[in-house]
Amino acid sequence: MITVVVNETPRPTRRGETIADLLAVLDVPSRGVAVAVNGEVVRRADWPAHRLLDGDRVEVLTATQGG
Repeated sequence: MITVVVNETPRPTRRGETIADLLAVLDVPSRGVAVAVNGEVVRRADWPAHRLLDGDRVEVLTATQGG
């Protein structure tokens, strides 16, 4: 197990987990989402291959409607 920080909350996860795996576990909607790892935006096309490392800081941002 490793620990990543997701939106400032430490979260244990299995070694080798990808961004796509993490989002599936978190039940994040498939549209209107952006992800940054350690301050760098990761393209959606790269989520299935981008493996998370111990100590990574992941920011998951979702678009909201309203005014």
